[in-house]
Amino acid sequence: MTVKRPGWFIILLGVLVLWGLAGCAAFAMHVMHGPAMDPAATDWDRAYFAALPAWFGWDYAVAVGAALLGSIAMLARSRWAMTLYIVSLIAVVIQFGYVFFATDLLAHKGAAATVPFPAFIIAMAVMQVWLAGYARDRNWIS
Repeated sequence: MTVKRPGWFIILLGVLVLWGLAGCAAFAMHVMHGPAMDPAATDWDRAYFAALPAWFGWDYAVAVGAALLGSIAMLARSRWAMTLYIVSLIAVVIQFGYVFFATDLLAHKGAAATVPFPAFIIAMAVMQVWLAGYARDRNWIS
């Protein structure tokens, strides 16, 4: 049996759908324009982008696509929300694990310039998994 969901929860899901759409837009810009989308891109930025492995783009697509679908699933009361959010979290960890531990991005740009937004993205992914569990425990999703 599903239970009526509070208004704050529906609003939060709307925000999470928008967050997912923003992630998909960022992915599209990454694929279509690469470093050219940044007018301040340097030769190093272009070389860094060119050196990204092919699987990186697929992982990025899974990360943002699963997050968006997870939010839509939760809005639709689907039990698939948790699975999709977990897949997204795993893909995000793989993506930023590669960026921070297999490239020289930190050495070149510094932690202050590179860590805060990815840390926020990881925190959002963790929060989405937690929220799906919270919703499941309250029968807001089946």
